[in-house]
Amino acid sequence: MIRAHPERTQIQLANVLTAMGNPLRLRIVQVLADGGEHNCGSVLPEVAKSNLTHHWRVLRDAGVIWQRPSGRELLLSLRREDLDARFPGLLDSLLAAARRDAAVD
Repeated sequence: MIRAHPERTQIQLANVLTAMGNPLRLRIVQVLADGGEHNCGSVLPEVAKSNLTHHWRVLRDAGVIWQRPSGRELLLSLRREDLDARFPGLLDSLLAAARRDAAVD
């Protein structure tokens, strides 16, 4: 059973920054930033699902992603509208910084 997602007004900046501060979770958000829904196995197929489950929970509890059951899988999507409403420009800034960091590596 999926725990309840926080309401938009319950999303806290500190929780979002903590969740996005992990490199693997930031990569997950980059994949989800295309705006679509992704099944669990397609987000980062090279990473073990058991490892990703923890990261999805952190992102969900922080209000960064939605998880929606679909049959035996969960579909994941970015809560862009909620994040943009709560913290205008934050998500775009974090994603741009991640792209710049990736270009340097």
